[in-house]
Amino acid sequence: MDSQGHWNNTAMTGFILLGLTNDPILRVILFTIILCIYLVTICGNLSTVILIRISSQLHHPMFFFLSHLAFADIGYSSSVTPNMLANFLVERNTISYLGCAIQLGSVVFFGSTECFLLAAMAYDRFVAICSPLLYSTRMSTRVYVQLLTVAYVGGFLNACSFTICFYYLLFCGPNRVNHFFCDFAPLVELSCSDISIPAVVPSFTAGSIIVVTVIVIAISYIYILITILKMRSTEGHHKAFSTCTSHLTAVTLFYGTITFIYVMPKSSFSTDQNKVVCVLYTVVIPMLNPLIYSLRNSEINEALKRELC
Repeated sequence: MDSQGHWNNTAMTGFILLGLTNDPILRVILFTIILCIYLVTICGNLSTVILIRISSQLHHPMFFFLSHLAFADIGYSSSVTPNMLANFLVERNTISYLGCAIQLGSVVFFGSTECFLLAAMAYDRFVAICSPLLYSTRMSTRVYVQLLTVAYVGGFLNACSFTICFYYLLFCGPNRVNHFFCDFAPLVELSCSDISIPAVVPSFTAGSIIVVTVIVIAISYIYILITILKMRSTEGHHKAFSTCTSHLTAVTLFYGTITFIYVMPKSSFSTDQNKVVCVLYTVVIPMLNPLIYSLRNSEINEALKRELC
């Protein structure tokens, strides 16, 4: 893109987020519900982080990954929810050009990091169940730090690809974004410049992350299933399944909604359905994750009781 087009792009003052609905009664109801969900999200995930940090019984790689997943959920939800709540209280919710770029980058960063963390947790369960005698070696502190580094660096690079491509989009027409946050797809629809490269690069990077992490999770659980089927004791079956159920539930919820938004053909669902599913994976799922892990994990429940007592 030439320099003149780039300067016209940066001269954009901001965007207008249309939000979820214009019905004043429905806006009040949604504001109350989403505010409660957000408060539960912050309290639940923050409690998970604090509990894992202060409880010596939870100082294992699996729980350290869980604490970082809770941190990613806090960042993920906080990138979208406060602005969404403000949208319910004002007639016209505007966001600056820089603010839109920051929101887009933070959503992509925390979302991509969560993909990597879910894959790392699947690998951790694979080693714990399939090679328990080698667990301390294969999941040493060095390996744990390396996996975390890959998760955060991968999330950062993916966020950079989205943000850079956003800055190379030229906006010269209407600035009304038909969404409740600065998602990349509705921004591309508003662009009046050539979107062949700016639209393809983020799709490639995000698609690569989803495919790679899904493959890691699938292979890990295939080996886990084979190992469980070889166990002869019923107690071994129950223990192995109980350690994987919560993670599988979180993976199914997260990747199921992502697949609906980014993989299914756009013609198969409306913009309103798109918004509803986006609310699910940006607002509701970050609230559910701590509930899923705390209710299904006996070690977390026991640690919580010890700390409370």
